Amino acid sequence: MEEMMEYEYQAHLKKQHQPQPPQSLPERKKTIAQKKPTSIHDAAQAGDLRTVQIRLQENALLINLRNPIMTETPLHKAAANNHVEVMRFLLEWKGEEKPELEAKNMYGETPLHLAAKNGCTEAVKLLLQHNAFKEAKANNGMTPLHLAVWFSMRAGTVASVEALLQADADVCAKDEESKTPLGHLPRTLSNEKLRDLLQTYLDRQQTSKSHTMIAALETALKPIVGLEGLKSQLRRWAKGTVLNEKRRALGLDVPARRPPHMAFLGSPGTGKTMIARLLAELLHMVGVLKENKVVEVQRTDLVGEFVGHTGPRTRIKIKEAEGGILFVDEAYRLMPVQNGTDKDYGIEALEEIMSFMDAGKVVVIFAGYPEPMQRVLGANEGFCRRVNRFFHFDDFSCKEIAQIVHTKLEEQKAGSLIHGFKLAKDCTVDAVAELLEKETSAKQRHLLNGGLVWPLLVNARENLDERLDFDCHNPEELVTITMEDLQTGCHLLPLN
Repeated sequence: MEEMMEYEYQAHLKKQHQPQPPQSLPERKKTIAQKKPTSIHDAAQAGDLRTVQIRLQENALLINLRNPIMTETPLHKAAANNHVEVMRFLLEWKGEEKPELEAKNMYGETPLHLAAKNGCTEAVKLLLQHNAFKEAKANNGMTPLHLAVWFSMRAGTVASVEALLQADADVCAKDEESKTPLGHLPRTLSNEKLRDLLQTYLDRQQTSKSHTMIAALETALKPIVGLEGLKSQLRRWAKGTVLNEKRRALGLDVPARRPPHMAFLGSPGTGKTMIARLLAELLHMVGVLKENKVVEVQRTDLVGEFVGHTGPRTRIKIKEAEGGILFVDEAYRLMPVQNGTDKDYGIEALEEIMSFMDAGKVVVIFAGYPEPMQRVLGANEGFCRRVNRFFHFDDFSCKEIAQIVHTKLEEQKAGSLIHGFKLAKDCTVDAVAELLEKETSAKQRHLLNGGLVWPLLVNARENLDERLDFDCHNPEELVTITMEDLQTGCHLLPLN
């Protein structure tokens, strides 16, 4: 019996040490796959919070790791599958490396896009609580609200759409096809609830936007002295912009507004250049301009000395002004009175500008003295056809110049020669106006207009310095310009 047991034991050992046949390739892959640990992306997609925690504790940099092909982060995966606990753990991670809330996958989609696209309402709410950007745009221009609307049309639930709207997602946002979320919605009975929801929030948002825009416009217009016609036109443009936004949001086909090319007619110092800069800001605010910028040019910036020079120089300036305003000062100098047969290249520059005015890429403002500008207008039919707004900048009255004096002092920034100085209490608008009437000539006011304000204030400040004694320590006296200072300042003005 003992001999038999020994024999079986030796046979068992022999079998154990015999070489095993090699595994086939599929079997080897299966074995490797079984041994490979679950990735953080797979764990986030499956809602496996414990594995996500382990992976991040092993390597905190995995929190923003992009997976192959789709280039998505773990937060993308969790949001796309409504795994709120995994998302909360990622969003509240205490390590130095924080999750990229606005990370985009290969389609330009953020985690909020994916949550909205899949109707993951709880994930949408959690991301919004962490200030995810509601207006982020994917490569096709769609916002999370666009994608939530698409899901709602398929699934029949409006929960994700409602969550985004309650967070004030923009109902007027447009994708690459210039469609708003409402614009993607076909008119069928099955979509009535969704349509009513979007329409309700659209009305609220547009009412709020219009009030905000008009209030901002009025604030910007308040310091402008005179120019009631220009102010009225800006109000009309603002109102038209608001109404056009509403029309487009409803899916109506509204033609683009024609660029409001203008002529500013007035003497120097009447504020033409200043108003052009303010106009760029306001037209950008009301949606007429893409950018808040003004490119100021004169004849010398456009006209070359030789044949073939003017066209390229002019086109460079037009290109620089695209999206904003091209302000052509003393525009009448581009069409001077011809002497004999001399060739003047100014007309070439004017024609080059006019050839671009119909494209809608730039707003052109021609500025200059009224009489020479009227000559230009009468001599060129194309000019009259393209320039459809004319604003006359009248010479400022003494009271208007006095108002500018007050405004100028109040608006001075650090570094200005008169920053920190103020007018004495008796220097009211009416008192300063009376002083100007008495101490300046009609010729001075006509030639300088608002241009006399700055030298007047600088002269007055210098007189204050001369008037004060070195032993003056009163803070009020050291910075207060009096009527006496303004009177002396008037006497020192040019053209006196």
